Amino acid sequence: MASLAHTRSYGERALNATNPTAKLIFETMERKKTNLAVSVDVTRSSDLLAIIEAVAPYTHIDILEDFDHSLIERLQHLSLEHDFLYFEDRKFADIGNTVALQYSSGVHKISSWAHVTNAHPVPGPSVIEGLSSVGLPLGRGLLLLAEMSTAGSLAVGTYTEEAVRMARKHRNFVIGFIAQRRMEGVGAGLEDDVLTEDFLIMTPGVGLESKGDSMGQQYRTPRTAVLETGSDIIIVGRGIYGTDPKAVDTIAAKAERYMAEGWAAYLERLS
Repeated sequence: MASLAHTRSYGERALNATNPTAKLIFETMERKKTNLAVSVDVTRSSDLLAIIEAVAPYTHIDILEDFDHSLIERLQHLSLEHDFLYFEDRKFADIGNTVALQYSSGVHKISSWAHVTNAHPVPGPSVIEGLSSVGLPLGRGLLLLAEMSTAGSLAVGTYTEEAVRMARKHRNFVIGFIAQRRMEGVGAGLEDDVLTEDFLIMTPGVGLESKGDSMGQQYRTPRTAVLETGSDIIIVGRGIYGTDPKAVDTIAAKAERYMAEGWAAYLERLS
């Protein structure tokens, strides 16, 4: 028997969320009627800001070539102005002490502005413990990479099961997964109360016009991701901003289309 958490509304799930960031994500999606996250892989801060102004959802920042601290202030202002959250797709993958320093310090000081970040479970529980030592006091949330959308990914089977087991032991900080399907009940033992589990699932590899790229990425439609496999948030990048991050009107129109498709699939799931 599996949890039916994803058949409840985002608003209902917010009421039961114990992590402040998980609660805020559900409330924001319910309020804004969107389950879209835009992944912005650009190298110039001007392009980053232009895209955010156009779509105002989540994004990530560590590939920027011209990062400075004034950008952090601008990002924080935009988050408040447009009512959205930041997910920094950092994919931490080191021992606890190292990731704690990477998360809190260095040039980017990710924990100071990103509501959510993520990590590979490869290092074991220490990667969660290191990140939570920094993020938990700030009310942040962590996603584990349980599955990936690339062809030939090794994040399958036992690897995925172990990722979920690790999350169960750190529910105060791990709020969900980067995955292609629901994770409740995966790798569960008799001692696990899977009926009450509620993990946030963010799904990359979502596209409306392409089935993949030359580097192994595989795309599914918003309807497939949300309705058929239970994703809570669809992650879309190039499908929205393409090759021209300054084409604001086009970007906004594409974002609106993805938001509409994702929300319609969510409403159908509820019904």
